[in-house]
Amino acid sequence: MGFNNWNSTHCRDEFNEQMIRGIADKMVSLGLRDAGYRYVNIDDCWADWQRDKNGRLQANPKRFPSGIKALADYIHSRGLKFGLYSSAGTSTCEPLEENRGFPGGLGHEKEDAASFAAWGVDYLKYDNCNNQKIPALQRYTAMAKALRATGRPIFFSVCEWGENKPWLWAGKPPVGAQSWRTTGDISDSYASMLKVFKQNVVLDRYASPGHWNDPDMLEVGNGGMTDVEYRSHFSLWAIMASPLLIGTDLRKIKPEALDILLNKEVIAVDQDPLGVQGRQVRDADGIHVIVKPLKDGSRAVVVFNEADSAQDVDVAPAEIGLKPGRYDMRDLWSHSDHAGDGSIAVKLQPHASAMYRIRAA
Repeated sequence: MGFNNWNSTHCRDEFNEQMIRGIADKMVSLGLRDAGYRYVNIDDCWADWQRDKNGRLQANPKRFPSGIKALADYIHSRGLKFGLYSSAGTSTCEPLEENRGFPGGLGHEKEDAASFAAWGVDYLKYDNCNNQKIPALQRYTAMAKALRATGRPIFFSVCEWGENKPWLWAGKPPVGAQSWRTTGDISDSYASMLKVFKQNVVLDRYASPGHWNDPDMLEVGNGGMTDVEYRSHFSLWAIMASPLLIGTDLRKIKPEALDILLNKEVIAVDQDPLGVQGRQVRDADGIHVIVKPLKDGSRAVVVFNEADSAQDVDVAPAEIGLKPGRYDMRDLWSHSDHAGDGSIAVKLQPHASAMYRIRAA
């Protein structure tokens, strides 16, 4: 859980040291750190366009004049962790000019990992651009080994867009990544969010504690979806045990978006220590039902209406794995409780969802 700047700033001039320090401050003052959001991650365009005379990465002097270590130190002083970006290629994804991006990690894994560790990096997002058609397993293994050799614990986020089915190999030795992107980039639209959800939800059997399917960062608050759609976005990512990386500029966030991101009951489902990704038990007529078992023996359920019209939805207890009996049902968005047999009957507006935590009475 944390923040990444890319969805809100891309490579625009506003992405700089002052902004990231301001984000760290907002993570604390808005209560996000205490809600579990711990990483402040910076994406592409942080680096200078060339390495130093010793072949080491260096910060862009205009964007980050104090350097990366000073930024990491500041973020750590706020009780947060710091994440950085690179690509498993000759250069990164954002081109300075045609066919040239910022320096990538391919062939420089050992010196780059040493720099990351020396700067105090806690998280590395490792992209897939300009990869010279070298096999993904070879490229990501090289960086994984280099990171481990530093002796510093660094969360390794494989970002190869699902091209080579990373759910089959990225979480296992020799890579041993903590997360892997399962899809291409999300954008701030309902159609994009829905597409990414559908690609990721069917991969539940490949996730396990400490090794997560990653359907990309959150768009909540960026303005391209309604609040109803953003609540569905957040609910679906939580039931899928996805990384929750805020992608909106927290210095400008609206109260409605902040309320979504601060829903601690939904966050608790995402972060449940059992570490199981929810399993889709219904995908029919525009209705999705996803069930996630939780550590305390309860289960979380999301019922989602992808359709452009309202629908009345009935879910029988057996469909979500409940035996006959009495159950306490907690609505995680209205924060209300009721008792029953575990069945769900709900009218869902277009693109809306309902989310429950259900336990034996």
